[in-house]
Amino acid sequence: MAELYPSIAQCAVVTTALKILLFPAYKSTDFEVHRNWLAITHSLPVKEWYYEKTSEWTLDYPPFFAYFEWLLSQLAQYADPAMLEVDNLGYASWQTIYFQRATVIATELVLVYALRKFVQTSTPSSKHLSHAAALSILLSPGLLIIDHIHYQYNGFLYGILVLSLVLARQRSTLLTSGLLFACLLCLKHIYLYLAPAYFVYLLRVYCLSQRSIFSIRFGNTVKLAAGIFLIFGAAFGPFVYWGQMQQLLSRLFPFSRGLCHAYWAPNIWAMYSFTDRVLIYGLKVNEAAIGSVTRGLVGDTSFAVLPDVPPKATFGLTVLFQIVCLIKLFLQPSWETFIGAVTLCGYASFLFGWHVHEKAILLVIVPFSLLALKDRRYLGVFRPLAVAGHVSLFPLLFTAAEFPVKAVYTVFWLILFLLVFDRLAPVSPHSRVFLLDRFSLLYIAVSIPLILYTSLLHRLVFGKRYEFLPLMFTSSYSALGMVGSWVGFLVVYFTS
Repeated sequence: MAELYPSIAQCAVVTTALKILLFPAYKSTDFEVHRNWLAITHSLPVKEWYYEKTSEWTLDYPPFFAYFEWLLSQLAQYADPAMLEVDNLGYASWQTIYFQRATVIATELVLVYALRKFVQTSTPSSKHLSHAAALSILLSPGLLIIDHIHYQYNGFLYGILVLSLVLARQRSTLLTSGLLFACLLCLKHIYLYLAPAYFVYLLRVYCLSQRSIFSIRFGNTVKLAAGIFLIFGAAFGPFVYWGQMQQLLSRLFPFSRGLCHAYWAPNIWAMYSFTDRVLIYGLKVNEAAIGSVTRGLVGDTSFAVLPDVPPKATFGLTVLFQIVCLIKLFLQPSWETFIGAVTLCGYASFLFGWHVHEKAILLVIVPFSLLALKDRRYLGVFRPLAVAGHVSLFPLLFTAAEFPVKAVYTVFWLILFLLVFDRLAPVSPHSRVFLLDRFSLLYIAVSIPLILYTSLLHRLVFGKRYEFLPLMFTSSYSALGMVGSWVGFLVVYFTS
């Protein structure tokens, strides 16, 4: 890969320097969340991890992530032992800040390795395309904003996902791919949304005969089942033995939260909420419901005009639209179809799921990036997703000091990679959809004035009045791009 420039390693070094400069930047409550988890896993016996509630930020990730936090805590005690005290709420010494931010950078090496593996396993004729796609993920504004300013460990987790997807490319590493994904589910349960695509692909390619779907490969099936059983046994076995599964599951799946998050994630329900807000004017409505529409963080979300949406409805819609793409995957089980199905499962969960966080957009962007340069039709659908997905993350960073970072970096990334992708993407053997192309161009053109208004002009014109308006515009605009991209990808997926 010497001819590919700049290399993944070189870009990793440069971007690490930028991330180190961001150590003093704004950090969200997620920083305290992870500090508290370090303290819980270091100071308390395993039996008490999912019962501890001194802090409101209780442990609500699966056991493997708790074990991961325990490992980090063994190093944290040398940086600043005070961060590991459960009662030390809100503790943020400079040693604590530097240690926690450094661990995010260090664990992101998993992503660097996975992307390098992705390029290495590509065909010689497509290596330059894979290299460009890999760099777009490594340098993603989403990862910079969410992990290195806002604070999370998505680079580490998506590195495992990408590595699992890459290993699924070859039949010799399919088992490893499936088991690695099982480990990922035990690290963060949000990846359950992608599990149906893995299930169908492994069933069709690894467990069933290629000559007949009625012929089962019992050896492969036993190996896969045994491996998954051992992984989930290692993660959840102790809690089953202690009779704590109900408590653990109540932490992992808190359905008492509302349909929409405090800031509407750009999905169908954001458009539904926006429609409800528009219908309020001129109608006599319940005042309590008006306030509830914008709450969404805790408790049920009520709508003023439109009918309320129960969790069962969101689950049913998510499953329905996932099944649609899984049918093709079962009938045509190629690796590219598998990546497309994973992407569409991510789309369905993001667009129709219950209490979706805006950060979950990476479930769509990361796998789609592996296919974005397949041909120009895929690229045409990827463009509005890239714009909508990254612009929708802007409200996560609401402080003035971080505005130049998020705006300049994101706009530069979009210009650079969309132009590079436009030059590299090969012509599609299938006819392009005129309306989708026009939608993509118009949508991108609107993004710049939207960013200017929501970030600068609104405060100049209205001051502190109508504070929710910029959030509503950002969410609704991004939701339109997400839905348009999803519809476009459905067309491309089923006509390829």
